[in-house]
Amino acid sequence: MRLQQPLANEGASVVVNGRTEQRVNEAISKLRASGVRGKVGGIAADVGTAAGIEKLTDRFPDVDILVNNAGIFEVKPFEQIDDEDWKRLFEVNVLSGVRLSRHYLAGMKKRNWGRIVFISSESAVQIPAEMIHYGMTKTAQLAIARGLAETTTGANVTVNSVLPGPTASEGVERFVRELAAEQKTDPGAVEDEFFRTMRPTSLLKRFAKPEEVAAMVAFVCSPVSSATNGAALRADGGVVRSIL
Repeated sequence: MRLQQPLANEGASVVVNGRTEQRVNEAISKLRASGVRGKVGGIAADVGTAAGIEKLTDRFPDVDILVNNAGIFEVKPFEQIDDEDWKRLFEVNVLSGVRLSRHYLAGMKKRNWGRIVFISSESAVQIPAEMIHYGMTKTAQLAIARGLAETTTGANVTVNSVLPGPTASEGVERFVRELAAEQKTDPGAVEDEFFRTMRPTSLLKRFAKPEEVAAMVAFVCSPVSSATNGAALRADGGVVRSIL
């Protein structure tokens, strides 16, 4: 919901996707209650599966903006990541965006306007040792986005990636709470320790708010970003130290 709000605030008609009707309806209600300008609809479909993609695209055959934000993560030592773990993260994090882009890109080119955004991660360029399979999927998104951008030459269609840093998403907040309970401490202490030991290069020194990342997404989806294509845009809180 927090990723869609800036787009809806700008007047875009937004389609909310989730895996259950309850979750989708909750997000729609919150968006409408916040007073957004754009129309808000939704559909419950698991885009981590081919069947879920078909359900979504049958209901919404054309869109002008596609934000590929479906993603899962897990902290797991490399030696314990089995084949099914690799396949599961690839299916959800990578193939969801591949399948949706494959469906919608042709229509964008035909209408000569469109935006595709892949929500990648700083983990795409600084692969985390504690979840290598997740980092792999985020790097794959960068390659796909850049490759798709190469097919838009001369069109008013752009394909970009946004690389958030550690962000207080619902999944991250739940993980921090569970870890704090396990360690018999508070979430703030877990957050401080994470940035001290796991992401010491962060300049922000806190989890970014989803709204802070969403502002970058809203920009790259807007008409004023027309000269930005094939780019990997960072909203990483300064975690990545490279200037390229």
